Amino acid sequence: MTGPLAGVRVLDLTWVLAGPFASMVLCDLGADVIKVERPPYGDVARTTGPYLDDESAYFFSVNRGKRSICIDLKSAAGRDLFLRLVEKADVVMENFTPGTMERLGLGYDVLSQRNPRLIYAATSGFGQTGPYRHKPALDIIVQGMGGIMSITGEPGGRPVRPGISLGDIAAGLYTAIGILAALHEREKSGRGQMLDISMLDCQIAILENAFVRYFATGEVPGPLGTRHPSSTPFQAFPTKDGWIVIALSWGVDNQWELLLATLGLPELIDDPRFETPGLRTQHHAELEPILNEAFRKKTTREWLEELEPLGIPCGPLNDIAQAAADPQVQARDMLVEVEHPKGFRLKVPNTPVKLTRTPGGVKGPPPAIGEHTDQVLRELLGLSDEQIAALREAGVVYGPLPSPVPLLYRGRVEAASLGEDSS
Repeated sequence: MTGPLAGVRVLDLTWVLAGPFASMVLCDLGADVIKVERPPYGDVARTTGPYLDDESAYFFSVNRGKRSICIDLKSAAGRDLFLRLVEKADVVMENFTPGTMERLGLGYDVLSQRNPRLIYAATSGFGQTGPYRHKPALDIIVQGMGGIMSITGEPGGRPVRPGISLGDIAAGLYTAIGILAALHEREKSGRGQMLDISMLDCQIAILENAFVRYFATGEVPGPLGTRHPSSTPFQAFPTKDGWIVIALSWGVDNQWELLLATLGLPELIDDPRFETPGLRTQHHAELEPILNEAFRKKTTREWLEELEPLGIPCGPLNDIAQAAADPQVQARDMLVEVEHPKGFRLKVPNTPVKLTRTPGGVKGPPPAIGEHTDQVLRELLGLSDEQIAALREAGVVYGPLPSPVPLLYRGRVEAASLGEDSS
């Protein structure tokens, strides 16, 4: 397997989730992602449970298929070695608080002098500019500040965090998009550039029309449960044994009438309160209890069997186990089993990017800390075994190193970092 990004080399300094998710996207599409980890414990995500044979499933999920080298960038010799690797790279990625790389003498200005074609991607909580640039941020912080938690949950309820790390994932996706855009532009200009991704910016960007509705109406959006702000019915309804999701399409004739007839509610067809999606939204408080009562009369499967032949958009509300077993998910190979060198297997989500000529996919298991140190130094820099051994003896490079999880159990894992984490 090669993939469309075969030949693109990435030096990945990122850790935890936002940055590693971005480099995972690139790796799945064929890039050679070399994870640059810190001695002695590497990416702290390696200590995040659940664990399989002392290996973090969390780390496994977003670092599969990457290579790992372990370099002490706090040493002059380590920084020099990294700069030599930069000369051979297409992309350098980091997700530290702004200023961390500059304090190490490895900021974009320095790296671009060594490699003018370099794409430098910096992902941080608030970006490289602005009054918050030096503030650390984790996923839930930017979710709260960006407004998404204020529109998630039930009306009148407490703020609710979405069930995924949307602050990290959105920033990771935009980082990958930005890197691809910069690589494309480099084909014309021959020059690299710096990419500045803010997790907070990304939260603002993905809030669809919430900001537009606010500026258009002056009304502050609030939580709506599973409802849509301008179309009804467009939500989850309780059934006899679970939930069903209904989403009537705009501009499609007879869907509303067909739904009412199937639910046994023909008397609502000519009700002027419910003639259009807008009117149904305006009167949802009157309509929703009626629809809830009707849907509770049958199971989710029974309703699907009746509604799907009529062309009414609907689906079950699956839990994670049900989604994993869904025949469509399986037919698309969206969950693939990966074998770890320790002998266990773990299923992980596959890339959703389906290409006909140059398909990507999960390359393999995640690396041990510094597992590929010798290999990368030989391959990229042409170092001999003796030279690598001297660097290891001097404490400049390490690896492979054992999993830090057993040390965690003994309370010995320290906060080994280059600077404050941003994501």
